[in-house]
Amino acid sequence: MIFLGQASNYSFKHAVAHLFCHGSKRDRRQLCAALAQRYSADDERIRLYQTGRSALAATFVALLPKGSSVIIPGLTCIAVVRAVRAAGCQPIFVDIKPDTLQYDFEKLEDVLAQHETISAILVQNTLGITIDIEKVEKLAKKYKIKIIEDLAHSAGRKYPDGREAGAVGAAAVLSFGKGKAIDTTLGGALIIRDQKARPVREPAFLPPATTRWRARWYPILGWIMRAGYHIGLGKIFTGIFLKFHWIERSADAELDLDRKLCNWQAKLALKQLGQLSTGQLREFKLVERRDKLLSELKDNGFYLDEIWYDTPVSPMRYKKEADFPTKDCPETVRIAEQIINLPTWYPESKLAKAREIIQKYEVQDVK
Repeated sequence: MIFLGQASNYSFKHAVAHLFCHGSKRDRRQLCAALAQRYSADDERIRLYQTGRSALAATFVALLPKGSSVIIPGLTCIAVVRAVRAAGCQPIFVDIKPDTLQYDFEKLEDVLAQHETISAILVQNTLGITIDIEKVEKLAKKYKIKIIEDLAHSAGRKYPDGREAGAVGAAAVLSFGKGKAIDTTLGGALIIRDQKARPVREPAFLPPATTRWRARWYPILGWIMRAGYHIGLGKIFTGIFLKFHWIERSADAELDLDRKLCNWQAKLALKQLGQLSTGQLREFKLVERRDKLLSELKDNGFYLDEIWYDTPVSPMRYKKEADFPTKDCPETVRIAEQIINLPTWYPESKLAKAREIIQKYEVQDVK
């Protein structure tokens, strides 16, 4: 069986190594030094957090005046929206293109021209598909706004002009959460390059014990959940783990600028930083009759319903909180209704049947 979520990017050996990993303060220092070198920043301007959303919120606090606005792509996660608002700023959503999942540049410039309060643009590089960063730079210069690079999906990837993602903006932010480009199941990093940024305090406290426990055990529990599907008990296992809070639902991680990354996770992140892929994090297709397709895929052993993102601001249960401007972003709405993802961590031979099924439903003209 093939899965998108439930730690399917972890082999059993990898999951066991994750569970028993031990780290030290030295691992933290080495990770900070490696990030500083890779992204051309000072060690003193690197901060390691419990979650990626905490790192993102700290970025906005450091770089932007309270009450200002931040451009974010229509297709995103509630974690991004919460990070913007936690910094005392407001998100402004901009519609995206269906062939790239990146900003529609004509609409982007229209929005920039209409709003004087915009201080920054978030470059998300959804699914590891990198944006035309030169166009972003031209607009940022014209409207005197900062570029903030979100590397959750794109650490290690390169922009079309050859520069590495994370090497362009005033700051770069990494998430080490589940399924991200660097995956320690929880965590994040802030890398500030703007010398005029306000100082960011070092987070002082470890995550709560229950949070640390979940972070350690999630890959093993994911393996158990996946194994359960082979005997018809996958949903039951998942329900039990959720009931007892052994796992968290997607997007429910905490935003807390005082909570730091654990040393053992810093050690794992450092290792993965040196082994980053240059390809997409996930592949995407736009399809008709998605529910029917997902059902047919499941009948053939492909559990691909953990989609990034099947609603403009994911997950759907936070729709009211997100306050997404549906009328302003029609393409984003359509994409969210049609998108599915394919994992990139399985051998291509294991995905052949899924591709055959998807082809029957695929939208032919996505531009």
